[in-house]
Amino acid sequence: MDTGGRREGSRAGLPPVGEGISVHRVMGTETEYGIIAPGAPSANPTLLASQVVNAYAATLREGLGNLAGTRWDYTDETPLTDARGFRMDRDRAHPSQLTDEPVELTAEQIALERGEPTEAAVLMNLVLNNGARLYVDHAHPEYSSPEVTNPLDAVLWDRAGDSVAVAAMERIAATPGFSPVILYKNNTDNKSVSYGSHENYLVPRSVPFSGLAEGLIPFFVSRQVICGAGRVGIGPLNQEPGFQISQRADFFENEIGLETTVRRPIINTRDEPHAVAEKYRRLHVIIGDANLHEVSNYLKTGTTALVLALIEQGLAPVPALEDPVGALQAISHDPSLRATVRLMDGRSLSGLDLQEVYCEAVTAALPPDADEQTRDVVERWQSLLTTLRRDPMDAARQVDWIAKLKVLEAYRQRDGLAWTDARLALVDLQYADLRPEKGIYQRLARRGDVELLVAAADVARAAVEPPRDTRAYFRGRCIAEYPAQVVGASWDSLIFELAGERRLQRVQTREPLRGTAELTAELFDAAADAEDFLARLLSGPDRRVAP
Repeated sequence: MDTGGRREGSRAGLPPVGEGISVHRVMGTETEYGIIAPGAPSANPTLLASQVVNAYAATLREGLGNLAGTRWDYTDETPLTDARGFRMDRDRAHPSQLTDEPVELTAEQIALERGEPTEAAVLMNLVLNNGARLYVDHAHPEYSSPEVTNPLDAVLWDRAGDSVAVAAMERIAATPGFSPVILYKNNTDNKSVSYGSHENYLVPRSVPFSGLAEGLIPFFVSRQVICGAGRVGIGPLNQEPGFQISQRADFFENEIGLETTVRRPIINTRDEPHAVAEKYRRLHVIIGDANLHEVSNYLKTGTTALVLALIEQGLAPVPALEDPVGALQAISHDPSLRATVRLMDGRSLSGLDLQEVYCEAVTAALPPDADEQTRDVVERWQSLLTTLRRDPMDAARQVDWIAKLKVLEAYRQRDGLAWTDARLALVDLQYADLRPEKGIYQRLARRGDVELLVAAADVARAAVEPPRDTRAYFRGRCIAEYPAQVVGASWDSLIFELAGERRLQRVQTREPLRGTAELTAELFDAAADAEDFLARLLSGPDRRVAP
């Protein structure tokens, strides 16, 4: 696929959210990395996660001369607001839902882990020059990508997060007195704990939430056949031997709900738009696996964007399932892709059948002048479904779960291993190891056994530069240019503190398609310093960043 001009021109032809059958819309990804410290097996996991954040902060200071450590601004966070029209009582919420409260480590906890007293502050949040957020999400380091406008950029800035994680690991390993940590891009420790790989998509507020849920549940239940990450073991406690398509499927219990770590729902109802609330709804998708294969990641976000477009246009099929949670797990437990699930109308369809229902609906609705990336996603979707129906193993270059299964079967055949053999679980884990010299996926990629969509040079650039066609450009450029003056940041705003001023200056960025390079690059280039920049930005009516 020709990606030339992507970074400068990805917004060209971008339809407004809710108009047209297209992959282009505001989207982003979140990855919670699995983490262990082999030399310190009893280490506090929250402290280990904080070491990742602080190690990358140190890398930024050393390499770029920035004052890393911009405080995350929790002012606009509303994690208990439900899209069904109510707000959960705070005393009923699981602690993991209270994402509007910063995670903190006490000096006593830090001293206990390190074996010595310390007065040093520990960073738990870091807003990066590329517009992303790197922070401690309870026991995991999490990278939340900057906002992008298409699935190819979603892959690029997601890969940038892996690059950030690797840089942090290398920094920790090179720091005297610290035990090296290993980060994994996976979703379970196979000891009953699952952690997320989330996606976010902006949709029009005018689209009824019930319509979104009805159209998306069968799609999400079956989407794993093209973007599952694969897992050794069946059941949340890994209680049955075998291999399954999805790492996350066994950890879901409900169809619809507000929770993300307990009673996980297929459709998450958190109504926290991080944008103009009257105009947008942010669909928070928690059911996906963490992908290393770029094609899987590309199709995960691209096909979801297309199905959302169908729903917004009133064109989406609704093959309603009798038991969505049971269907999710039944499809995951059958890598042969032959398992069928019951629909409310009495039919029985496989995961492939369900995906073809959606793919055919998109194809029928696709306009003759559809843009190149939209057509590419549709063609890849069609081709992959055909390959999966013929022989799933032929898709190992494109799909994580198949590549992993191929590696595992090679070990099984060579050494005569049963699925209960602990060595297979270790291979599963090593597949997700982000260390370039150790991870099995990394080896496959180096050998040319994986289809890549983005160049290594672009990934390195995306780790330090923001997308140019969303407000992430404004956020990242402000942090890069004025690190001492930006004292708080969030998706919705930035807070400046200027020398000699008696008050903080908040700049709202609630419209994701403002604050772009097109609208603000000249302003950055012309300003002499932060004071001059804000004066230019705020003088008179200015819609460069405001809604």
